Amino acid sequence: MKVKEISVHFLIIISFCFANRGMIPVNPYVQIFEPTQRAMIAWNGSEEILLLSTDISASESTMVLEVLPLRTEPTVKKGDIETFRRATELINSKIQVPLASGKRNGDTEGPRTPGGEVTFHEQIGAHDISVTHLLDPESFVEWVREYLASLDIEGDIISVDMKNLIDEYIDDDFQWFVFDVVTIGTETMTNEPIQYRFLTNKLFYPLKITSTVSGETSVELLILTPRLLKNFPGLPITSVSLPHDPISITNDELQMLDEDMHGLLTKYDQLKLRIWNIRGALESFKEDLIAY
Repeated sequence: MKVKEISVHFLIIISFCFANRGMIPVNPYVQIFEPTQRAMIAWNGSEEILLLSTDISASESTMVLEVLPLRTEPTVKKGDIETFRRATELINSKIQVPLASGKRNGDTEGPRTPGGEVTFHEQIGAHDISVTHLLDPESFVEWVREYLASLDIEGDIISVDMKNLIDEYIDDDFQWFVFDVVTIGTETMTNEPIQYRFLTNKLFYPLKITSTVSGETSVELLILTPRLLKNFPGLPITSVSLPHDPISITNDELQMLDEDMHGLLTKYDQLKLRIWNIRGALESFKEDLIAY
């Protein structure tokens, strides 16, 4: 389905981009309160930088597991939380006309093979991050369970629904899964932002992986690309809205936002920066956000 990125004017209050996202507590009796995720995506047509940070608390101290499925192996590093603030301030500085009517859709324009292998494992602040590579689809989930147990995660937190989702991703040729384990307490904390960089011929943001969790969510993503996007083969375009006109930024302005994103998009003199909103019930997300 092809659509144009319909743009409307809206003054964005300076804030970070929030997106409630499902997380799996190791203790099933612990409640997770208002998990909030900041996300910014930079994509050049063949490679993506995904910057994530989370605000979260719980009814009592617990470890939480987050799963990120990818088609290609990512590089992982600590990100800069100031990137979110600088990007939002830049949008605010270029938008002056308030929204006159509702939001519109668009971005417009031998021995048995083990189930997997760990290619990256590192503690980054509060995050215990493992990048795992699928080797055997039949035994991968069991291998994941054993690997998580080796990290002293007690109990089986890979539910039947989560197993089925991982199997769906495997059927769709996803061979890389990032497992992020973080310990949280009763006070809301902002985890260090984590940057994932990976090859992809389409802009990608995982939503289907959250469908095992119930409840309403509002996903807001900062999107940075050389041009506006027209094709949305995953999540229906009607689920994505723009609260403001996409703004044009220069290569010099991008360099002030984030050095890695500038390196990713350095050959472009002009780029498009905007916020996408996605709202709905978590269990309704049967497709990931894919665009090009």
